[in-house]
Amino acid sequence: MTQNFEVIGRDDVDDIEAILAVTNRDVDAVAHTIRAESDAIFTWDYERTRPALSKLYEKAKTSQWNGSTDLDWATPVDQWEVARNNRVTNALGLTENLDFSGTVFASWSEDDWIRYGVESQNWMLSQFLHGEQGALICTAQIVETVPWIDAKYYAASQVIDEARHVEVFSRYLDEKLSGHYPVNAHLRLLLDDIISDSRWDMTYLGMQIMVEGLALAAFGFIHQLTTEPLLKKLLRYVMSDEARHVAFGVLSLKEFYAELSGPELRERMEFAFEAAVRMRDRFLQQELWERLGFDPRDVIPLVQRAPDRPVFQAMLFSKIVPNCRKLGLLDAERDSWLRDRFTEIGVIAFENEVDTSEEYAVLDEVAHDRSDVA
Repeated sequence: MTQNFEVIGRDDVDDIEAILAVTNRDVDAVAHTIRAESDAIFTWDYERTRPALSKLYEKAKTSQWNGSTDLDWATPVDQWEVARNNRVTNALGLTENLDFSGTVFASWSEDDWIRYGVESQNWMLSQFLHGEQGALICTAQIVETVPWIDAKYYAASQVIDEARHVEVFSRYLDEKLSGHYPVNAHLRLLLDDIISDSRWDMTYLGMQIMVEGLALAAFGFIHQLTTEPLLKKLLRYVMSDEARHVAFGVLSLKEFYAELSGPELRERMEFAFEAAVRMRDRFLQQELWERLGFDPRDVIPLVQRAPDRPVFQAMLFSKIVPNCRKLGLLDAERDSWLRDRFTEIGVIAFENEVDTSEEYAVLDEVAHDRSDVA
């Protein structure tokens, strides 16, 4: 049996020193280069043989929205008031209502907690922005590497979606919030691995299922709780696109994985777990604590012990786990390794939730209702 150390570099998924050992050392760099080893595949078979992917492509063509005109950028945003109203969203389980006697938070005032909320918004939207650029690059790569014409068509439509997502998150950060954060080290490491892997299905698994799946859940969580109307509408549009993107990954990989051997599937299971842990580590917000003047080693143990933290953390995987089940990865070839790992990190309860290949149409319909958000 493969142990955690062989897959994620540590036995304990909550090992603070191992988590903080992953750092982003070139935070001031403007460009970051990763060598992609994948082959560009031409196909001379133009027959449309995958109806489910064709349906997604047709839906994508009629669901395009314009970030400049469909969103009211004149909407005023008082970030401090938003932070005050969105404490549950911003705190990720860490709130002033907990007993912080004897900790670094013991002397914090209400203004300190609001400032944390403001910085948490800046950090969260910055990571979404960086993740969307990762999706933009990965999807362009999928156009090159996937062997089916139906998948190339859909992936090309997703490139436009991802460019629009980068555009609107960047604009929201620049015009409505108060600062950018560099890409989180754990997120960057995951994006680097996804882009550099030569196998097209690993790009799908890493981006379409894992990164986009977590983003879809996070967007839904924030959309439900935020009181800010511009962000609420922005997320509603982005969620409709993301649901199609994840469905694209599920539909494509289900067919491909049905032909893989046990050892090949095991490798995909291990990659899915590694990606899950890196995304989980990302939400410990180590860059934010450093900006606030704290040593993350003093703060992160408190974050991990916050009573509401496990609920929030598990919710982030509410899309990933059922999609992995749909792909047959939880118990591939009677191997329950990934099921056991998801049980270890407390997210297996979501396995029987509806998978995204079945729910995307509902999310798309709701998101493209042009009525104003209440």
